[in-house]
Parts: sequence; structure tokens; C-alpha cells
Amino acid sequence: MKIEVLDLGLIEYEAAWKLQDQYAVEIAEGIRPPTLLLLEHPHVYTFGRRGQQENLLWGESQLKEKGIAIHWVDRGGDVTYHGPGQLVGYPLLPLGQVNTESKLPQADYVGYVRKLEKTIITALARLGLAAGQRSGLTGVWIQSDVHARCASRRCSPEDRRKPAKIAAVGVKVDVRGVSRHGFALNVNPNMEYWDGIIACGLQDEPIVSLADLFESPPAMERVKEEVIKAFREVFEM
Repeated sequence: MKIEVLDLGLIEYEAAWKLQDQYAVEIAEGIRPPTLLLLEHPHVYTFGRRGQQENLLWGESQLKEKGIAIHWVDRGGDVTYHGPGQLVGYPLLPLGQVNTESKLPQADYVGYVRKLEKTIITALARLGLAAGQRSGLTGVWIQSDVHARCASRRCSPEDRRKPAKIAAVGVKVDVRGVSRHGFALNVNPNMEYWDGIIACGLQDEPIVSLADLFESPPAMERVKEEVIKAFREVFEM
């Protein structure tokens, strides 16, 4: 199966959300191939279907000062942050139509999420970073021995002894079986914006970026290349 990869650069969250809707309809109708959107967003907090308002820690004045938009969206999960320096990927794939009786997609939904995680893990390995999955949690994580390398002042000695999340995953499969939303990999964003939320509703789980772990972090273009290559391998496209 072939996939079209589109690099949208920096694009407002709402514009990318509408584009996903348009492309998903075209994919379901067979007039567009499966598509992977790669992009960055201006500063935004998004809440998924399990989002809790109390996980937003900053008030209205701080949000305005920092220039942060807020969107409640139809993906899974709780609240997360998107911003410049973070690679966001939205795979729009036909995974199988939804069964009208059970309301569940015919495709392996959990398996799809695991494949997205494997894609990021594979790409990070080629960039020189060992990462993996954690039982019972979504996303991509580094182990504590790797997190101990963090040179940022934000990485406290206590946090360096814990695993840390480097990529978030949150998806939706629409009624016609086409996937939306996807993954967000922290390459070199301003990590202070994570202070405004309890990311994914996980109180004591540190968040980390490639820039925290490398003296000279890989450029965004290099990261994109490795993610595209890994995506095509994992999904056999």
C-alpha cells in the first residue's frame, strides 16, 4: 500500500484538525491515498475525550500571556501540549469500518496504537536514543538510566531517577474506519509550557525532549526523515 506524506510546517491546530476531516472523507471515498501529515503547531493545549479541567494548572491570565490556545477534541486521552519544536504526526489510514452493532472498528485499535509507538521507538533508535513502551501506559518512554543524562535544569535529581515520556500518542478512528490525530514527539520545544498542565493526567511522570538528552540534538528535518522511514517499515507502506 502506498502512503502520501505531507509536510505542513507550522500550522494552527484548528486548521490542521479541519484538514484531517477533509482528507479522512476523501480517503474513505477512495479518492485520496492513505496520508501522513507531519507538522508543528503554535502553542496549544488539547484535551481528549477523557480530559479533566483540573489538569489545566495555569489561569486565564497566564494562558493569555504565554499565547496558548485551548481545544477540546475527539481523540483519546487527557490533556497534552503542542508547540514549535515538537514533531506532530497525523496518520490518516483506513483501518476498517466500524461495526454498527458493537460500535467498534473491525481493525485492531490497540495494535494500531502500539504500531505508532513502535514507529517512534524505531526512529529514536536510529537517532541514537533507546526508548520503549510501558505496560498500561500509552506513548514512548525512556528508562531512568537514559533520563539520568538529562542536562536541563528542569530535570530534577528526583525526576532523573524515573522513566520519562518523550512522545505522546492519542488517536481516534471515525465511523468509516479512518484514523485521526496521532503522535507528538518532543524534539526541541520550550519545555516550560508543560508546567501549565498535568500532562495526560499523570501527576508524577516527567516529560523530556531530545534536546534535554543530546548536547547537539538532531535537527527537525533529520527527525522527520527517520520517522517517515520507520513509519513506512512498521506499517509496510
